[in-house]
Amino acid sequence: MAWGLVSGNVDPRGFEFEFVPEDIQVLNEWALEGRLEVTALSLATYPLVQDRYALLPHGASIGSGYGPVVVATTELSREDLRHVEIAIPGRLTTAFLVLGMALGGPFAHRAVAFDQILGEVKSGGAAAGLLIHEGQLTYADEGLVKVLDLGEWWLLETGLPLPLGVNVARRDLPRLDVLSSVLSESIETGLAHRDEATQYALGFARDLDAQTADRFIEMYVNELTSDYGDEGRQAVAELLRRAEAAGAYEEPVRIEFVGS
Repeated sequence: MAWGLVSGNVDPRGFEFEFVPEDIQVLNEWALEGRLEVTALSLATYPLVQDRYALLPHGASIGSGYGPVVVATTELSREDLRHVEIAIPGRLTTAFLVLGMALGGPFAHRAVAFDQILGEVKSGGAAAGLLIHEGQLTYADEGLVKVLDLGEWWLLETGLPLPLGVNVARRDLPRLDVLSSVLSESIETGLAHRDEATQYALGFARDLDAQTADRFIEMYVNELTSDYGDEGRQAVAELLRRAEAAGAYEEPVRIEFVGS
């Protein structure tokens, strides 16, 4: 989202932007406070902040047949996972929500910084770990095995891609439609200048090599990032419908996009 604006290739149309790179769990927690005017957050967190934020119709991270993975030092069945402690990247993440769905209910877990989960599993500190971000691509290098891919499970379960991260804007902002248009243009500009945008993003990467970063970007920056489309919106609705039916939220979920 940022490169088009940061590079000066997109007219901000009167808006001033300051980009704040942060861990998704931190962004989720900040969203509960309403700290940022526009933010990325986990789809699982959106219903908790729906009174304050509206979904932007672009910028989502959606996996088509792949997603966060559960890894271990040895093969574990889904039944095994119900009886061991799993290191997770945060209770507000969509990955945590969907893993609960896949396992059929609550499971033993412990929150660990997302970039420390690989080491926690490798050292035996946790029997399994739920990986988001680039750990999905590098776990085998650490001698770990994949025991469950949530994107694969979700596709078989629903026939839909798995929406994970979304962008939202605070409802009290003026000219929300114009703001959404500016951000959409920045995304499209970044997609059209992928090499430059990737190099910019690498400046915030966690000791990530360019090849791995490019593979990860290719997984989650796609046509559904530009616009959810009918399929993306259906996936959002289905995931939140199931979560609501399972009692994940106290208030009824309202899915509202800017411009709709």
